[in-house]
Amino acid sequence: MRKLAFALAAILFALAPAAAQDWPPKSVKIFVPFGPGSTPDIVARLIADQLKAKYPDSVFVVENKPGASGNTGTDAVAKAAPDGATIGVSIGGPLAINTLLFSSLPYDPARDIAPVTQLVTMPSALVVNASLGVNSVAELIALLKKEPGKYNFGSIGNGSLSHLAMEGVALKSGTKLVHVPYQGSPAAMTAILRNDVQMGVLPAISVTPHVKPDGPVKILAVSLPRRSAYLPDIPTLKESGVDVEADTWMGLIAPGGTPPALLDKINKDIVEAIKSPAVKEKLATQYMEPVGNTPAQFRAVIEAEKARWAPIVKDAGVKVN
Repeated sequence: MRKLAFALAAILFALAPAAAQDWPPKSVKIFVPFGPGSTPDIVARLIADQLKAKYPDSVFVVENKPGASGNTGTDAVAKAAPDGATIGVSIGGPLAINTLLFSSLPYDPARDIAPVTQLVTMPSALVVNASLGVNSVAELIALLKKEPGKYNFGSIGNGSLSHLAMEGVALKSGTKLVHVPYQGSPAAMTAILRNDVQMGVLPAISVTPHVKPDGPVKILAVSLPRRSAYLPDIPTLKESGVDVEADTWMGLIAPGGTPPALLDKINKDIVEAIKSPAVKEKLATQYMEPVGNTPAQFRAVIEAEKARWAPIVKDAGVKVN
């Protein structure tokens, strides 16, 4: 029996690298947990185009499965066979933050999801209506402390990174704000332009078209841990004295249980795709910078995201269900 067990183990060990070398199969499905035209959808289609060019004998199909704050599409990856035929693009919500916001999820990100690589990082901007008369984060905090609870902020939805980032600003600066959720960045940005709400932390790409000298809105800071290459003159929140980071990242995932050799092969191809000059150029139009790290490094990013937002979710009492 021991000889048979050793023989089987040897066969399986030999097959794992072979399976990795066979990737991609004839058809690969790439699930996106948001609708067509969303930033995860844009990134998924850029990757699919690169993979099609490299592997013309395989078909790469992007399938949108929006719903439940990104949980639906992420769950579709979690429930798929771990054979390389299904991968997906997901974000910090369904991979990390939603574990803090939902009473239960249909999948366990730690067990049912295999991180492949962090794809991109994208800055968000703390934007204010110009009528507030503030020109820095310090001036904004002073105003909020002077009149606590008077001012509103808009977000792209309850429990979104946009929501939590602004709750973090209020918590770390000892101020009080009123939250008004909207359905997406365009609606939240319009509310700030109209002064229905006075501020928000929104994706920079949705803010910058409205920023001009003597215009209706101002950017006070970006939420990345370092200055954005696309907004080099704008300080970070940390530089401005508020210890808040809100990185709007995206990553590629596979079903949990995907063999390590297969994950490494997919990682190699995806990192090559996301860092290609053609993709980098297109990402720049969305203020996105490619990352392309290892599965272990991406897992560390997910865990750090949960640790970062857990105290803020608890303090603000944020729940989705």
